Amino acid sequence: MKYLCLLYADESMWATMTPEDASQMVAEYGALTADLKRSGHYVGGAQLQASTSATTVRVRGGKTLNTDGPFIETKEQLAGYYLVEASDLNEALSIAARIPASRGGAIEVRPLVEAPVPANA
Repeated sequence: MKYLCLLYADESMWATMTPEDASQMVAEYGALTADLKRSGHYVGGAQLQASTSATTVRVRGGKTLNTDGPFIETKEQLAGYYLVEASDLNEALSIAARIPASRGGAIEVRPLVEAPVPANA
C-alpha cells in the first residue's frame, strides 16, 4: 500500500542554522532517501519551495479566487513529502519517524486511495 508522508516544519529554522548544521540536515535527507530506495519503500518525494511561493485556489459561487502565499498562518509549513510503499500503517509510521523533519516539526501519514487499473489500460 502507498502512503504519503507530508513533512511540516518551521521554514524559519533554516535561517538560524549554521552552514554545518544545514549540511548535516541535507545529508540526513540524502541518506534516508538512498536507504528507502535500496529497501524498495521509496516511490517519490520532493522538497517544496517556501510557502511564500504558494498560491491557494478557491472556487466559490462559480468564481475562482487565487490568493498568494500560504492560506493560513501557522508556525509549521508544508515543506515536502515522501511517497512510500509500506506493508501496513505501522511500517509507514516507522518510516515517517526516520524523517528528519519529525524531530522539530510533524509528519502527517496518509494512505492513498488506489483505484483499480481498468482491464483495457
